[in-house]
Amino acid sequence: MAMNFSELSGLKQWGAVLAGGAIVTAALYFTMFKSQSEKNATAQHALAEKVQENNELESYRPKLKQIEQQLAELKQQLEVERRIVPDEKQVDGFIETLDSEAQKAGVELRRYTAKPTVAKEYYTELPFDLELDGPYYSMLNFFDRVGKQERIVNISGLLVASTKNPSAAKARHTYQYAPNESVVATCTATTFFSHDLDPAGAGATAKPGMAPAGANR
Repeated sequence: MAMNFSELSGLKQWGAVLAGGAIVTAALYFTMFKSQSEKNATAQHALAEKVQENNELESYRPKLKQIEQQLAELKQQLEVERRIVPDEKQVDGFIETLDSEAQKAGVELRRYTAKPTVAKEYYTELPFDLELDGPYYSMLNFFDRVGKQERIVNISGLLVASTKNPSAAKARHTYQYAPNESVVATCTATTFFSHDLDPAGAGATAKPGMAPAGANR
């Protein structure tokens, strides 16, 4: 037989209220409070991980300036290496350098002939046949200057002969040598570049005012 809440005794009414409150509290706990608690726990765990990560990174702060300095030094070193072995052929600049050093040494750079490039694993060889004449010690000075260039230049196949017998140095032509010019030299000057470009066709080239292969000055 059903009874109304008002028909219950005072003690039973309080018991019913407490029981209802317990039921509502339990329902709220398992629906809202527990879900929010789990979210809070997850957020707290993520925060703890982030704090730990920040603490670990904080140990690198004193080293940051040192790392930046090392990066600057490596960048500077890379620029130097690019001057020693450039990324491109830079043929014009290379020939101008050789001619400039020849003039400073008092040597005539009569001819340069491009030879086929030779591809290696990390670089490409760019060789030129050279023909020079001048005083003996000026010739020594020229090769010394070339050896001190930033860009790597290897000299090979060097032949030296008197200007009275230039064919002994396998010179292709005889020129009107000045009285102080005592020797003729032929050699191969090889420089390098780091990019593997398509080889250029070999051929004789002359700078303005320089006799090309097959012509006399």
